[in-house]
Amino acid sequence: MSDPAQVFDRALVRRRRDRAAATVQRVEPILGEAADRLLDRLDDTTHRFTRALDLGGRGVVAPRLAARGIPFVVSADLSARMASGAGGLPVAADEEWLPFSEGSFDLVVACLSLHWVNDLPGALVQIRRALARDGLFLAALPGLPTLHELRGALAEAELDLRGGLSPRVSPFPDLRDGAGLLQRAGFALPVADAEAIDLRYRSPFALLADLRAAGEGNAVLARDGRIPPRALFPMAAARLGADAPATLRLLMLTGWGPASTQSKPARPGSATARLADALGTVEHRAGDKAGSRP
Repeated sequence: MSDPAQVFDRALVRRRRDRAAATVQRVEPILGEAADRLLDRLDDTTHRFTRALDLGGRGVVAPRLAARGIPFVVSADLSARMASGAGGLPVAADEEWLPFSEGSFDLVVACLSLHWVNDLPGALVQIRRALARDGLFLAALPGLPTLHELRGALAEAELDLRGGLSPRVSPFPDLRDGAGLLQRAGFALPVADAEAIDLRYRSPFALLADLRAAGEGNAVLARDGRIPPRALFPMAAARLGADAPATLRLLMLTGWGPASTQSKPARPGSATARLADALGTVEHRAGDKAGSRP
């Protein structure tokens, strides 16, 4: 029986990244925009980082970290070929089995790489262990409703042709899960927010070509292994239209390695001033009607 916890074919993900190492530069503008938005968060801290891990950055993260003056950058990727061209010290490594010792880095950046991991909570625990005390973790993951246009068009076309569905677009996490995953993995001060990049393609086939160039083909274990009907992609393309839209919603995760020097939230009930006084209003008890005396 197959393991229900295994959603993705990791060997296939590796092979596709191997092939994409020669083509990924075609989608550099999109990957670079995602990296810039993620790394903008470094401007919000006065920390100075010296040892960074670029996890799956595909050639856009490591150069940007070096440009910020970080002297030591390791680029780790499931694909050795992709790692060798990523811009940092190359290491072939599986995100589910990181080979780094505890506290190796004071900054870890995972930009559009963790969405093919089967055990995301476990991978986050390993990243937190590789992070030094008071080190920073930044991640961008595609989240719902990323590629919902393509997903819907393929589903409608396959229903018409076969009368059933098979997964053809990777499942993506939801924003509500972000901060909880970080907290569960032991990160301090976890924050999750989202940003959207709205793309338009000259044709639906240009969108599919970009996905292949980036190594983002379907690697879901439950995918239909049969050759798709010849009419599937033309029918889906017709539904998307000539000016094919593609939504990329980025889930931005920020967490810190726990340290005793970090600020802690106040205990409930420990406030020494009333919010009503600060706002210049009148405080009412729960259940009081508007206009009643306190």
